[in-house]
Amino acid sequence: MHPIPAQQFNAEWLPRIVERLLRLSHGTLQAEILAPPRPDLPACLRIWAAPRSSPGRYPHPLDITLSWDNREVDRLFDAGGSARFAEYLDALPGKLDAWQEPRQIDLGTRTQADPVVLIGGLDFEHLMR
Repeated sequence: MHPIPAQQFNAEWLPRIVERLLRLSHGTLQAEILAPPRPDLPACLRIWAAPRSSPGRYPHPLDITLSWDNREVDRLFDAGGSARFAEYLDALPGKLDAWQEPRQIDLGTRTQADPVVLIGGLDFEHLMR
């Protein structure tokens, strides 16, 4: 077990997020875990893909970086954190849908309005279904 929650998140839990995103996209997305600047911080996740069609809805190919709030990562190691994380994984399809309009991302065509998009300060809450 890692002494620092961020290190355990980076080594054990972030790969589960990557796996879920890749499965949800049926392999059309690429993902890379970006090393944190310090060992006590959670890593970021870069997701990208070539556009599916031309022209896409937006002018730029998909290139998104996700970052999680350090305090939220710490909370995963409190009582009930594993269940919370499992619910978060189950809620990822809804979260992805919810991010599209406000962030001007189109996962269907794999395009976005800006050259790069940062979705930061993420927590592990789940959407109600």
